[in-house]
Amino acid sequence: MITTRSRTERAGLDVGTPLVDFIENEALDGTGIDAGTFWAGLADILRDLTPINAELLAERDRLQTQIDDYHRRNPGRVDAADYRRHLEAIGYVLPQPATVRVRTQDVDAEVARVAGPQLVVPLLNARFAVNAANARWGSLYDALYGTDAISEHGALARGKTYNPERGAAVVAFGRRLLDDVAPLESGSHADVDAYRVVDGALRADCSGRERLLAEPELFAGYTGDPREPKSVLLEHHGLHLDIIVDRESPIGASDRAGVADIVLESAVTTIMDLEDSVAAVDVDDKVLGYRNWLGLMRGTLSADVEKGGRTFRRVLADDRTYTAADGRAIALPGRALLWVRNVGHLMTTDAVRCADGSPVPEGILDAVVTVLGSLADLRGPVAGRNSREGSVYIVKPKMHGPAEVAFAGELFARVEALFGLPHATIKIGIMDEERRTSVNLAACIHAVDDRVAFINTGFLDRTGDEIHTSMHAGVMIAKGRMRDAVWLRAYEESNVAVGTGAGLRGRGQIGKGMWAMPDLMRDMLEQKGAQLRAGATTAWVPSPTAATLHALHYHDVDGVEVADALADRPAPKQQDLLTPPLAAGDLDRDTVRRELDNSVQSILGYVVRWVDQGIGCSKVPDIHGVALMEDRATLRISSQLLANWLLHGVISEADVDDSLRRLSLVVDEQNAADPLYTPLSGGAGGGLALSAARRLIFEGARQPNGYTEPLLHEMRRAKKSEERRADVRIGGSR
Repeated sequence: MITTRSRTERAGLDVGTPLVDFIENEALDGTGIDAGTFWAGLADILRDLTPINAELLAERDRLQTQIDDYHRRNPGRVDAADYRRHLEAIGYVLPQPATVRVRTQDVDAEVARVAGPQLVVPLLNARFAVNAANARWGSLYDALYGTDAISEHGALARGKTYNPERGAAVVAFGRRLLDDVAPLESGSHADVDAYRVVDGALRADCSGRERLLAEPELFAGYTGDPREPKSVLLEHHGLHLDIIVDRESPIGASDRAGVADIVLESAVTTIMDLEDSVAAVDVDDKVLGYRNWLGLMRGTLSADVEKGGRTFRRVLADDRTYTAADGRAIALPGRALLWVRNVGHLMTTDAVRCADGSPVPEGILDAVVTVLGSLADLRGPVAGRNSREGSVYIVKPKMHGPAEVAFAGELFARVEALFGLPHATIKIGIMDEERRTSVNLAACIHAVDDRVAFINTGFLDRTGDEIHTSMHAGVMIAKGRMRDAVWLRAYEESNVAVGTGAGLRGRGQIGKGMWAMPDLMRDMLEQKGAQLRAGATTAWVPSPTAATLHALHYHDVDGVEVADALADRPAPKQQDLLTPPLAAGDLDRDTVRRELDNSVQSILGYVVRWVDQGIGCSKVPDIHGVALMEDRATLRISSQLLANWLLHGVISEADVDDSLRRLSLVVDEQNAADPLYTPLSGGAGGGLALSAARRLIFEGARQPNGYTEPLLHEMRRAKKSEERRADVRIGGSR
């Protein structure tokens, strides 16, 4: 064994010492696996699978080159039949399997049978991770009072102190919800003086008259004395609502029935993200994410929080216990069921290097180390706190077609063998966000039909790949018109149709994408329910508060019932999925200028935080000051669109540079209150962040599949090197 200050040799691998320390001193503890077995197993997996990973990436390049050549031969037009024949001839569009049937076993109810919100959170931030895990339950009163879900005008405006009129509007909203979800046989929950449990039934006293629920089976349990319960538990559409009764609390004291809050079961599942929402570019970043995942699985992760001038430690929530209607003691999970999103097949990491010095595929390392962290949930004293069925849930993004999905399945099988786990312990979530996966989705599901437990649509990454794949076909439409494009409507419908047709319902989730405006909850309440009506059983939200409000949609619409009803709906024509969103003379000067500035501002606002501060996901104000949750997917679509317009002469290099100069001033002003912010304009000239933004646009057409990761990682690593050199200089001067 050879050890240096920062690198350590293990089983012929050159490993970053922080990763060695984490594996050997933390992650392996209590697993029964010795360090030698772990490192030898990792080395074997890397030796066997790294060449296959490289071949898959080379296949992406081959296909893209042949598609580019086709469009160069046929500029500005796409003959649908001829184009399809070409895609079939080169192996881009593959024959459909005769039958596809999902066979996945041991899937937890939260994934297989319950429709509910799904929270996505960057795993490198421990506070976010703890909050997201605890977002299984959320206060409806807090979510309504603290957002624009309740009107903020006139007498209902929020202020520095509690507004009782706004509070009354919140309470009234809650009572209407109870009337909709669990109506009384007559009257309203607004008329209730007290709730009682008698002979296993919920009874409501209304001015001396006793009322039962119209559907008594909705009553699920209670806490406290049945004559004066502290809470009343209801279950509707598979989700729970907990009516909190506390006549001593400020809210309960003024409430007719003593109701202090209504707590909703909210983020039934949460994705802990190691991919698009994080900036993990070196061994230190990777170990931080791996350590947080290990803490989640062991139940030990905590975070110090400063609020209202005091600091306290936030820990993972315990399960919630109740007395059931029949007198039994029952427990409900206190935390969301957790998925972890690994990276895709593209990126490499020098957290581990092969003997020849080459960095290893990051997705392989992610699979091995995150499953190692999950062993605490599969064996030992805290097993089953996440998955009561004994499964590990990994979302796998940015896969192109069934061969890449099959490779992920092979990787997971090798990891299972390393740790002595039964086959298909690791469940896979297929992100349907690349064009070659969309048009071959049935074959992708078929490739992992014994472990697939999730598919979803992701508008932004899918749009980025749509633009990049057809980069040379012609000028693309503006982003604002993309949601009306033929391919996008077909994509959203096809994902649901293929998933339900394959029998995923009852064995996994069918998901839809993120609500990206975390401050606009009224708009979310008005719009996001459409995803359930389209057949989704889960959809992404950006915060615990959004999860609680989105849960209202699942009481309004029975997501499971809708999905089942759509099981026999035929998929849209595959040809629609292959229709590039080309502009048809509708790009007037004002549209181009507006789109250029919007995209440049979005790129700058995101990149300056990513490169300078290592923030992979945050609320970035758009050009109008509306806060948007931005991650690499939003960056991909903006940079790819501008790269396409540059390629086809819609905009010039001078136009882009002018926009970068003007919008740098806007972004600087938007971030003026951030003491850690480095201005894009001024004497420093924007530094690495501005250079990264410019390169993402001008080099966008040449980036692999239009991804932003290679450039972002390069520039973030350069920034961290700058900071280390500055620290050395400062230290030396002392």
